[in-house]
Amino acid sequence: MSITSLNRLWRIWLRNESPRRPLLPWSTPNKVGLGFLCLAIALITSFSWLQVPEFGPGVPALKDELAPSDGLVQYNEAQQQGGSEIVKRKIFVQVIDKDQSARLKERLIRKLGEVQLVANSSDVARIGPVDLNEDEQLWVINRTKKIRSKWESAVNLAAQRMLSQGLVNTISIDQLREASSLQLAELGDKNNPARTIGSKVLTSTFQGNSNLRKDSNLQGLLEDTITRQSRILKVKEGDVIIKKGEPISPQDYYVLEHFNLIKKSPKIAPFLRTFSEAIVSCGVLLLIMRRERPCLQPRHGFFALGLLLIVQGSQAWFGSASTPLAVLIPPTILLSQGLGSTSAFAWLAVSTLLWKLPISEIGEGRMTVAFVVAAIISLQGSRMRSRAQLLQMAFLLPFGALIFEWFFLRGIERPTSSDDLVYEALVMGALLMLTILLIPILETSFGLITRARLMELADQERPLLRRLSREAPGTFEHTLMLCGLAEEGARIIGADVDLIRTGALYHDIGKLHAPEWFIENQTDAINPHDELNDPYKSANILQAHVDEGLKLAKRYRLPRPIADFIPEHQGTLKMGYFLHQAQSKSLRVDESDFRYKGPTPRSRETAILMLADGCEAALRSLDPETTNEEACKTVRKIIESRQFDGQLKESSLKRAEVELVIRAFVKVWRRMRHRRIPYPIPRRKGSYQT
Repeated sequence: MSITSLNRLWRIWLRNESPRRPLLPWSTPNKVGLGFLCLAIALITSFSWLQVPEFGPGVPALKDELAPSDGLVQYNEAQQQGGSEIVKRKIFVQVIDKDQSARLKERLIRKLGEVQLVANSSDVARIGPVDLNEDEQLWVINRTKKIRSKWESAVNLAAQRMLSQGLVNTISIDQLREASSLQLAELGDKNNPARTIGSKVLTSTFQGNSNLRKDSNLQGLLEDTITRQSRILKVKEGDVIIKKGEPISPQDYYVLEHFNLIKKSPKIAPFLRTFSEAIVSCGVLLLIMRRERPCLQPRHGFFALGLLLIVQGSQAWFGSASTPLAVLIPPTILLSQGLGSTSAFAWLAVSTLLWKLPISEIGEGRMTVAFVVAAIISLQGSRMRSRAQLLQMAFLLPFGALIFEWFFLRGIERPTSSDDLVYEALVMGALLMLTILLIPILETSFGLITRARLMELADQERPLLRRLSREAPGTFEHTLMLCGLAEEGARIIGADVDLIRTGALYHDIGKLHAPEWFIENQTDAINPHDELNDPYKSANILQAHVDEGLKLAKRYRLPRPIADFIPEHQGTLKMGYFLHQAQSKSLRVDESDFRYKGPTPRSRETAILMLADGCEAALRSLDPETTNEEACKTVRKIIESRQFDGQLKESSLKRAEVELVIRAFVKVWRRMRHRRIPYPIPRRKGSYQT
């Protein structure tokens, strides 16, 4: 395959040229800024490979290491070993539960009484509280009251000692029997019936039971005490820290690190590999976003890469404390709301690829859970049409993720404790709430346009729309009619209905500058253009409504996708009436003076609005008796004139989609112009006229 063919395939993929969708050009400063941001992400991701210690704890020392100077080294063993076992594995502090101890004592007394029933019964084979051999049965039968009392006291005393030390319900029966036998050593040798029966009774009483309960207050106190415990190591110049060949202990390693005696060297190959992965991933992310949204602005790229930089920075700063569920999901929601599902999913894939494993000893399992949850959010987030839905998700998502993670991770060999999962869910919920609060600020700062923002802008009680309805009522009614046509056209081809509805409401706001110069707002027979009698000035007035509309959009801070409807719905169309007037007065007329400045529609939504704007007046003038075929013919004629004029070249509308839009326009027209039966009008009481 030739180089030319490869370049053509690349352009088709990037620009989606079938049909063609032109890319919004980015300035050189923006490209340089995005490049530096990609470099920063790559450096943070791969920086750890530039400072790799040549050895670690447990490795034999390569040479004798001596202290280069005097120093006081504050050493905390728990912190240097990654936390104590209590902090690391969450082994909870437990105390004696007096109520449970009392219940176990009562159970022991009952069993001791059942043993006495064997002695009082003439049936030697009577079933007792434990299995007894012949020697043990004879001992029970033949013991005196004094011996029984002494024996029961010894058993109760042994039980008291065991309960005071604490019982664990997971101890094996053999170890429990051995422990109880040791507590009864005063009753004779190991095979003495008094001792064996006592150990059997204690074992059957305590097996599977515990008299311990967790004390969270003591747990926190113990963790705090351990993490704060440290000791000062006085080191003098020339002291031997470690000798050659000896294993390096954690304390020795810390002292060596204190005196900068641990050599760190860069690992070039892993560094270059990680750096390249990060650079390429950032580039692919931008390409996917630009292919999905050809009119992507540079600040949208800065926004996506900025979120990726925050994620990588949090990993470098917080280490294993930054969990993927809490870190990946909030940015995914922001991107899915503001830039769409495809961009959000691409960002999620890149951030997952660059995440460092393992994560809290479970790496792959926890990352899988986070990726699945975030992927679902990236697909569903763009469909949320209100802030209320976002708030509901912020409450429900942490609980759903917690349950999913618990079920998914419980089968892993070393699962995370429940407290860790609950803590992670709470952190994720707090970050989600913060994200929702920041969405309005981010919408304005980065030009994002979310479903909720579109719904808010489409509220007809907003000041700009209320002003349009008061000062230009004819234009406002034209706008409402246009909304119905454009929405149905967008819906039938799968375009963005919310975007086109909101854009249609604002597309003619520039007519507020001089509403009386537009025929739909003229209430009398006087047309200012007739009095002006200058086609060039009239053409400038028509162009001015586009320019003034863009000024109003900037003043009222309308998002860029909404403001694009103002010039693009007119494109570079001819002002045919005034062009004809000028040509009738002079032979030398430059047609460009009677065309709008454009640009032509660059999206399906603005193209549909242009077609609806051209067809609305024609459809309104059709007789209700007109057939659907005749109406389609009229609409098709208008649309073909736009196509021949080159207005749809950059819109990405396909021929099949145009035909569907024509049928949608006629469907709306038929719905609005349906026949009504004549109602009787009373002339006077008792008589009606139809």
